[in-house]
Amino acid sequence: MSHPELLERHRKVMPSWLSLYYDEPIELVSGKGCVVTDGQGRDYLDFFGGILTTMTGHAVPEVVEAVREQAGRILHTSTLYLIRPMIELAEKIAALSTIPDAKVFFVSSGTEATEAALLLCCGARRSNQVLALRNSYHGRSFTAMSVTGNRGWSASSLSPLQVSYLHNGDRLRGPFAGLGDKELNAACAADLRQVIETTTAGDVACLIAEPIQGVGGFVVPPDGFFASLKEVLDEYGILFVSDEVQTGWGRTGEHFWGFQAHGVKPDLLTFAKGLGNGMAIAGVVGRADLVDSVQASSISTFGGNPLATSAALANLDYLLSHDLQANAREVGAFLLEGLRRLAEGNDVVGDVRGKGLMIGVELVEPGSATPCAQAAGLVLEGARERGVLIGKGGLYGNVLRIAPPLSVSRQQAEEALAVLGDALQAAGRAVRPSVPAR
Repeated sequence: MSHPELLERHRKVMPSWLSLYYDEPIELVSGKGCVVTDGQGRDYLDFFGGILTTMTGHAVPEVVEAVREQAGRILHTSTLYLIRPMIELAEKIAALSTIPDAKVFFVSSGTEATEAALLLCCGARRSNQVLALRNSYHGRSFTAMSVTGNRGWSASSLSPLQVSYLHNGDRLRGPFAGLGDKELNAACAADLRQVIETTTAGDVACLIAEPIQGVGGFVVPPDGFFASLKEVLDEYGILFVSDEVQTGWGRTGEHFWGFQAHGVKPDLLTFAKGLGNGMAIAGVVGRADLVDSVQASSISTFGGNPLATSAALANLDYLLSHDLQANAREVGAFLLEGLRRLAEGNDVVGDVRGKGLMIGVELVEPGSATPCAQAAGLVLEGARERGVLIGKGGLYGNVLRIAPPLSVSRQQAEEALAVLGDALQAAGRAVRPSVPAR
């Protein structure tokens, strides 16, 4: 069946608000490593990894075999029974979290992980007041949407929470953008204090924050940003939740978790996406007293199921044994340097930022700071036409999101840079005002 025929069927039965990439959407039917194949047999370099989810690569033999072996024994039991791979995975994650005496609760998606973290914090603090960052994204459920500081992803103003939004440490845009890193961190901490004193009753449950904002366009605050905020949070007894759904498992290269760039320890951290390499698994890990604070009985039907946790165990073991964090650091630095070189000759590129294999390229109207979503759309299409799949995001829809599997090779990075260079040049020509002939 052709892509247009499949699209027609999709539109008849799927919601109109379910986003699809490309003017002519494609189906991905197979993959190996960092290469995927569409329904028409064309290969692409995958530089978005299923929204940062295909962490170790497509069809990794060790992960495939773990899924096959577990599926041949039993698919599901629920947490009413002991689940050996769930316990083994929780032990590993608790140790990797760096949080002393940590406990883990598994769910099936990052959105559910946000819900669980907010439940734990609000219950422990007996408060429905929450702090979040501007330009943030934490999921698509009713509660998760209420702590999402990005209008494009907030389908309703209704909320079970009272949320106050803080400055996000953006070094390109906003009232503090022109400050040096230390001054910006201090200004945002001062803003936090004022927000607590003027918009809350004081007994705030938590701050939930992404160390690097994902959907928001890979906005990277200065190192130490969250240390400055946590000094204020600690004065008021406010808990800190680090949303590591996109930054976890070594993707930033320099650290295993995003929060580690700031010299702090969260009370809870949420995880999802890359852990399962495509299997539906997510969760919360944090202080035992906080995780144990729920005062009612509970279970999880699908969270921690044998199939997902077996796959995640194999995937995590592969990540660690092949030191993919180091690969993310090395290939990511190569990509970042290459993209910055491309930006030097193209005035449609306003900023290149990121850490490891989490890189954002912000596109602007030529020679200005005005966001240019049109250019981002053109590069997205142009890269696909030339054989590379990337993502797009940002508050204004003008940021290219580049996040391949952590197993990507330097050669593949070189190929992607050549494609992106051509696509950026073409987009620049398309949006640059034509000069009338004399």
